[in-house]
Amino acid sequence: MKSRHTSLPQVFAGEVSRLPREAGQPIAIAYSGGLDSSVLLHLARATVDGAPLFAFHIHHGLSPSADAWEAHCAAECEKLGITFAARRVTLADRKSGTEASARQARYAALGELCREHGVALLLTAHHLDDQAETILLQLARGAGPAGLSGMDAFNTAPGLLGSADILLARPLLEASRAQLEAHASAHGIAHIDDESNSDTRYARNALRHTVMPALAVAFPGYQERFARSAAHARSAQRLLTELAEQDLQAGLAEGSIAVDHLRALGEDRRNNLLRHWFGVRGIRIPSAAWLAEMIAQLLEARDGAELLVTHPDCEVRRHRGRVHLVPKPKELAGAEEDEYDERPVQHFRWNGEASIAFPDYGGTLHFEPAEEGIAADWLQQQQLTISFRRGGERVKLAPNRPTRGLKQHHQSLGTPAWERSRLPVVGIPGRLLYAAGIGMDCHYVATDANFRVALRWQAE
Repeated sequence: MKSRHTSLPQVFAGEVSRLPREAGQPIAIAYSGGLDSSVLLHLARATVDGAPLFAFHIHHGLSPSADAWEAHCAAECEKLGITFAARRVTLADRKSGTEASARQARYAALGELCREHGVALLLTAHHLDDQAETILLQLARGAGPAGLSGMDAFNTAPGLLGSADILLARPLLEASRAQLEAHASAHGIAHIDDESNSDTRYARNALRHTVMPALAVAFPGYQERFARSAAHARSAQRLLTELAEQDLQAGLAEGSIAVDHLRALGEDRRNNLLRHWFGVRGIRIPSAAWLAEMIAQLLEARDGAELLVTHPDCEVRRHRGRVHLVPKPKELAGAEEDEYDERPVQHFRWNGEASIAFPDYGGTLHFEPAEEGIAADWLQQQQLTISFRRGGERVKLAPNRPTRGLKQHHQSLGTPAWERSRLPVVGIPGRLLYAAGIGMDCHYVATDANFRVALRWQAE
């Protein structure tokens, strides 16, 4: 922790020097026009040498002053000779609240601006008081070590910025709001005041204007101590993550985890593993109550049960003693399990492409050169069809093997029931050429054609 007597430019320069970046690498500032980001902008302009600077402003449209704020930011950047870019966003989904929706939209837009301008380092103006607010909010929500770890000085945030190639850094995280205010006053840094910052209906503002002033009176310097506690939580979380990764590797095979592996672990260790697995898969971490209910169903269901637990981001399935995290099917991605899809068949032609994408069916059909395959010149003359299975389809995989229904093939292959309804079939009118997940019908496999192709389906 920096001494409170360390100057703000020294704090900034020291933190930037520790970032994993190349000399001259472009830097962008998340610039709202408020006091914090305005100070950050001026510090970057005065301290960073030889690197192109950008200021990215996000217009949320939530305030009647939003247009004026954007104009202010553009004018300040012009004075400083900093490249300015703005992006307007609309908060369409506010189920998680205005604060959370605005944050999601803001970071997504900042990620887009970074990619458009070739910027791989984005600086935000989060400071020591913001860190304390974050820890208090997480504590109020009942968060565990991950939540109580607060904000890192820098990290990649692909879930926020849409790319793991962008580094998100907070070089003022060890400076207090009071230091930023003093610096702005001493250097005459112009900034705007967002009237919503005084609205205590928002959680952060309620903390900032009620709880934190009381803490400052009763426990002076509490921000630094909160930051130390967050560092301890980060250390504990690193150990938990390391253990979870070891447990995951021990039980993971072909994307699923054995139920017996989960059953052999203690409750805390099992929960730690599953939370880590969800995070690795980019799935929102479930609540403790939901996780407990899911585990109870997974472990207590009778042998052979095809269990389904629905999560907002996926389906949790149990099949043949293993747990699978299955992407939710798209609206157009097939019928219910073991039922037949009755929508119209999609017609298409193959003109020699290496692959054709079929987004309505959730994947891509590849045409690959093969010693034993369908004659390419014949295939190009056909009116082809793709559909989900409609009932009655049969396929013969080899001359010395019987013709069997798709359901029989899937059962013998051990294809999970939920996958069967998402695997399309390709054919010509009245005949099946290929069944995804099973193979090609041998009636159309040639060995004497000049050029032959094998069909292969790849799900998204």
